[in-house]
Amino acid sequence: MSLPRQVVAGRTYMITRRCSERRCFLRPDPETNNAFIYCLALAAARAKVDVIFACAMSDHHHVGIYDGQGSFPIFIEHFHGLLARCQNVHLGRFESLWSSDPTSVVELVEPHDIVAKLAYALANPMAAGLVDTAEDWPGVNSFQAMVTNQPLTGTRPTHFFRAKGGQPDSVALPMARPHAFAGLSHDEWANLVTAHVRENEAAHRQRREQAGRPVLGRKAVLEQDPMASPKSEAGHFNLKPRVAAKDKGTRIETLRRNSGFFARYRRAFEDHIAGVANVLFPFGTWWMKKFARVACETAESAPALQAAPA
Repeated sequence: MSLPRQVVAGRTYMITRRCSERRCFLRPDPETNNAFIYCLALAAARAKVDVIFACAMSDHHHVGIYDGQGSFPIFIEHFHGLLARCQNVHLGRFESLWSSDPTSVVELVEPHDIVAKLAYALANPMAAGLVDTAEDWPGVNSFQAMVTNQPLTGTRPTHFFRAKGGQPDSVALPMARPHAFAGLSHDEWANLVTAHVRENEAAHRQRREQAGRPVLGRKAVLEQDPMASPKSEAGHFNLKPRVAAKDKGTRIETLRRNSGFFARYRRAFEDHIAGVANVLFPFGTWWMKKFARVACETAESAPALQAAPA
């Protein structure tokens, strides 16, 4: 049995998913960029999550969300399902768009962890040696939207969505600011984001220069074959973290919290399978509560399992 995941309202996550066989199914072009934003906005509205940042690479994406309702599984299912079907129509294909590996969902525990992952995601095209700055990336990258305080906008992809299907003609997706930074002015927040992204850009630039490697460039990115995949070898059997916490004490505390949830969930699941009556699953159980209608602890009965909003 795979490890369950505790779903609790008020947590912040970075969602990452790769395309099947690392192929470039999300290679930037106007239709792909528009579909990514449109499907992202629809999924965020349906699950009532706030999108903090987004970057779509050719073969994977990173999206940061604040899950105020405890509904990120709904967001993931809706976003990936919509985008996969929409993009398959655009590319004229029928097989799975996404890798069979599970979606990566990493909890960003503290404010500086959110900023670190935000900068990591927005500087991802530079880390891959594709372009030199975030502004150069021809795909979806929320850096400019965050700095200018403008939403990402998209229109209904006519190649997939029916005109009378009930979906909006256009969407405007604002980039939410993490709660911990609510006291900053927009300029202060924009300067903070810019400083961290530029720092990442500079580090990637220095690494490329030391290795004598130029960037691939926008033109070459746009000319990629969507069926192509990176020549580098894919990593297998690597650790798949569920928590990002730079502070060691916070990281240990969060991992212990998660381990306690896993242990209690497994005991409850085994009792449920064995037919024990009145099994109580731990607070934060999502799948079994939604689909098997099991009874779960309330937040008040499990205060140690809650985390303050970041």
